[in-house]
Amino acid sequence: SKLTNLGHLEMTWRSRVRFHPLLVRILHKSRLRYYGKPEKKMDMPYQAYFEVADGSGMMSMVLWNSLCPEWYHSMKVGTVLLLDKYTIKTSYPFKTHPIPGDSQMKRFATIEISLNVRDPPTEINIIPEEMVKPEWGLPEVKYRFITRSELDDLPNNHSCDVIGLVTFVGRAERARKREHSEDFWLYRWAHAVDGTSDQPFILELFATSQPDVFEHIHPMTYLVCTQMRVIQDLTENPSRTVYLTTSNESQIFITGWHKGQPYTKDAKVKNFIQWTKSQSEAVQIKKTVIGGYYPFPRPPDSFLKY
Repeated sequence: SKLTNLGHLEMTWRSRVRFHPLLVRILHKSRLRYYGKPEKKMDMPYQAYFEVADGSGMMSMVLWNSLCPEWYHSMKVGTVLLLDKYTIKTSYPFKTHPIPGDSQMKRFATIEISLNVRDPPTEINIIPEEMVKPEWGLPEVKYRFITRSELDDLPNNHSCDVIGLVTFVGRAERARKREHSEDFWLYRWAHAVDGTSDQPFILELFATSQPDVFEHIHPMTYLVCTQMRVIQDLTENPSRTVYLTTSNESQIFITGWHKGQPYTKDAKVKNFIQWTKSQSEAVQIKKTVIGGYYPFPRPPDSFLKY
């Protein structure tokens, strides 16, 4: 059928009501958001953001309400979609934006694609990867993997992807989203090593929309975390500790979930796998810890410094 592209949509969307079908690849995926309120009677108040791209650039796509439970888990990073009967809206100005793996990619930030269950009902088709043709010109998913030896030199809030062997995982903890709020964030601390440094990655992992992965992080699993943010302690603390925290677009994968993921082709991921083959499992197991309370960032060693 006759297709359009994201660049053409941005130029012509105001003068059209009906748009041609779109062929795009998902590059980033946000966690699922619940926006229900007691006074508003909505059946499925869910929303999820995706960043999708074709040969012309990248744009946000929003999945609304009852389409979320139907489609959210099928729409993975790397999935190719054929979309029809979607709508175009001006972008929500306060949403987070992931850092693209390809810094040259053009971002269309003024508008977003809206997928709805009615008015009009969007038609969504997932194209199997083996049927995707090179002439469609869809971009590949690119990553920004770093090693532990590179981490200390990165600036605060830098966005990156990491892979490591889990040596410690703490218990799940809760933090209030806002003071006096009834809502909580669920998170846990983990350490992962990649053989490039004596120090582990210290990871603050908030529960994303992947409970089956979040609950099963354990020592000796290969852990991949994408779209992590660097947190540098900006105080003048000589023993400062750098750690990584999840963002709205973070995805977490553990052993058993890696097969078929786009990052398996990345050079740093392949290097890590080579390193793990040279390690003795018995030696690594002796260094692992699970559970317990993990106070972090650690308080200073004296009250005067505190």
